[in-house]
Amino acid sequence: MLNLIILQGRLTHDPELRSTPSGVAVTKFSIAVQRNYASKGTERATDFFDVVAWRQSAEFICRYFRKGNLIIVNGELQTGSYEKDGIKRKTYEVVATNVYFSESKQQAADSTLGGASSSIDTLEGNSDFNKQEFEDDDDMLPF
Repeated sequence: MLNLIILQGRLTHDPELRSTPSGVAVTKFSIAVQRNYASKGTERATDFFDVVAWRQSAEFICRYFRKGNLIIVNGELQTGSYEKDGIKRKTYEVVATNVYFSESKQQAADSTLGGASSSIDTLEGNSDFNKQEFEDDDDMLPF
């Protein structure tokens, strides 16, 4: 069986790092993904996907991504269900396996703050951030 989903979209809010009672890092966030087509005379529709990331992926996302940043999420789609007021409802959530930068540092700053500097500018001074590994490396993109 194969359960694989790859999405590229913009974060709808700043991710927040949390921990389970046993100390495992987790973050939940949503991304907005524009559809590839639009009906004549209309704008492209946007779909919103809930994503959860665990452990190092969660820490990475919370450290380097902010609302409005473009992100690529590779993971699995999981379904769940709950009952509210006697009505059974289904939920869908992407469990992130890998996440990737999808824009340059400058593009990220422009998308989050309209061109003003942001906390992303401070990444260069961070000793455990390998600038060569993440910046302008088209080989990292899955397409």
